[in-house]
Amino acid sequence: MASIKQVQITFDCAEPLRVARFWSQVLGYVVPPPPDGFAGWEDFDRAAPPDHQGPASASCADPSGGGPRLYFQRVPEGKVVKNRVHLDVRVGVGLVGDERVAALEAECARLVVLGANRVRILLADGVNESCLLMEDVEGNEFCLD
Repeated sequence: MASIKQVQITFDCAEPLRVARFWSQVLGYVVPPPPDGFAGWEDFDRAAPPDHQGPASASCADPSGGGPRLYFQRVPEGKVVKNRVHLDVRVGVGLVGDERVAALEAECARLVVLGANRVRILLADGVNESCLLMEDVEGNEFCLD
């Protein structure tokens, strides 16, 4: 049986390039350059016929190649219910108590500036350590863990 070597995580969204840029800033990923002959993705988009403007998809990837590629595809419907899958951004690994909460809060503050929304903190309960529930720029839930 063959083993899987790579995983891509796909997001349905309204504005693929906006969401790709958000997640690239969160994770230190890079959005690939536009096709040759275009100064930026916006220029590429403006060159499309009017009924095809607005990128249908975008992506970002870990520049080291270690993390999964993130792919964002435009869909016509908006987000209606809670995600069935979400990302955990691991900023508090090895930290406990107040030190962990401080690390989560500091990263939350950085991400809010980028357009994220803080939902709530879930404090340690004796079984699980603290984590902070957030939403990205289109309301997709993720955790700072």
